Amino acid sequence: MNHTPVLIAGAGPTGLTLAVDLARRGVAFRLVDASPEARPNGSRGKGLQPRTLEVFDDLGVIEPTLTTAAPYPPMQAYAGDTVVWQGRLHEPAEPTPAVPYPVVLMQPQWRTEAILRERLAGLGGRVEQGVALAGLEQDAGGVTVTLEGPAGARERLTADYVVGADGGGSTVRKLLGVGFAGTTHESERMLIGDVTTADLDRDHWHVWGDLAAQKLAVGLCPLPGTDVFQFTAALGQDETPDRTLAGYQERLDAARGDARVRLTDLSWTSVYRVNIRMADRFRVGRVFLAGDAAHVHSPAGGQGLNTGVQDAYNLGWKLARVIDGAPAALLDTYEEERLPVAADVLGLSTALHEKARRGDADAAHRGEDTQQLLLSYHGGSLAAVGARAGDRAPDAPCHTAAGKATRMFDVLRGPQTTLLLLGSAAGAAPTGEDVARYGGGAGSAGLGSRGLGFGGLGFGGLGFGGLGFGSDAGVRVCRVGTDLSDSGGHIRAAYGDRGYVVIRPDGYIGAVTEDPAQVEGYLALLGHRPAAPAATG
Repeated sequence: MNHTPVLIAGAGPTGLTLAVDLARRGVAFRLVDASPEARPNGSRGKGLQPRTLEVFDDLGVIEPTLTTAAPYPPMQAYAGDTVVWQGRLHEPAEPTPAVPYPVVLMQPQWRTEAILRERLAGLGGRVEQGVALAGLEQDAGGVTVTLEGPAGARERLTADYVVGADGGGSTVRKLLGVGFAGTTHESERMLIGDVTTADLDRDHWHVWGDLAAQKLAVGLCPLPGTDVFQFTAALGQDETPDRTLAGYQERLDAARGDARVRLTDLSWTSVYRVNIRMADRFRVGRVFLAGDAAHVHSPAGGQGLNTGVQDAYNLGWKLARVIDGAPAALLDTYEEERLPVAADVLGLSTALHEKARRGDADAAHRGEDTQQLLLSYHGGSLAAVGARAGDRAPDAPCHTAAGKATRMFDVLRGPQTTLLLLGSAAGAAPTGEDVARYGGGAGSAGLGSRGLGFGGLGFGGLGFGGLGFGSDAGVRVCRVGTDLSDSGGHIRAAYGDRGYVVIRPDGYIGAVTEDPAQVEGYLALLGHRPAAPAATG
């Protein structure tokens, strides 16, 4: 049988994020999707939270995302043609040194997927469309999978690991027998579609309904970079909607009380049921669940797609490390970290949904808690060294040793673990022994970096050329004050001014300490091995 280290089932945002992450790490995989072709241009999940934008920065897709996405427009509510209320889901915010992407952006899901697919193709990967996972069985040595392709053709293959990112109806989850507890609100349904009209401006999200009760009958939200509006309308429990253009027009006319706004095209239509569920487990042996296969959310708060991206970002580097020889126990931390986070986020989106049901005055407000910047793995197995361990690693503007402007996210970008040297315990610059221990000059037993680019530039161009990295440990060492100049004090504000900070490949702080032995112990948890000393004599 054919073999692959990783098989990913499902090529939505979660599966594509995982595939991009594995591809840039040089991990072989197969990505299959049951749909015969890439999903049509349906808007679906359209909110990208600030933390997701940081992930996209690291994965090399932030530029096309920022070019095509836009902040959410202000909402404008009407009684007929008369504006009776204006407001925003998200307040405008300016970037700060620590948070470069402070605003939730709107991007139709089809375009997010297209951007990730293009990045994957640039890394040499591809999606196998029309190929469904039809069966799996596993033992201690691996997983045997049955794939079903076009015309019923079947293939058996083995995989070291399988990831089910195949949506709320996940075949992988069902084959594992994992429970999916929660509720489906059959009485809360919504007609959704992508429509066009020339009779409304594209600077506002237009809504009609009983505003006093916060009950919106019809909404038309302009999707950036398109001529399309996302149409939403509440449905009755037993109502069978007319999903033609004429049916959408009839609903809009009823909500407005006139026929003065004409819809001219309907390119996608769907009926959405509020579904709030979470899997009992995120891992069974060598098989993992991620994204909607593990948790489905109310659309309130825009958490579903974003939480799936974070699942993939957490899992990708751990699979890569273990395949490269790290302790298999590292994979235990995926469920340990992501299951409670998903539960918390599910609770948040559910609470926002309940506010809307009750008609609370602040039901349309979204705060910092929805942006996913505050999510932390504090107290977990990989976050036990230092008070800030488990928290997101902030950005920080700085300069290279050559005086070129850069930022901490440039230092962190890439698949490696990063070790910041912030001064010795006495507060002075790192000593020669510090540098030698973690990757200093030729002949040292330094922890190295494996075949890494650095934001498109070589290490030497950014002041790292003299560190003498080893060959296979995957740790980038950066001396603040030597390799990076912190003249603005932003690194010190974010990370402190002495000791060592280990930053995981997914941009979370792993350890903060002044004890070199704790650094070595933590890196060993991640499977990093000191590079062998060079031969002498």
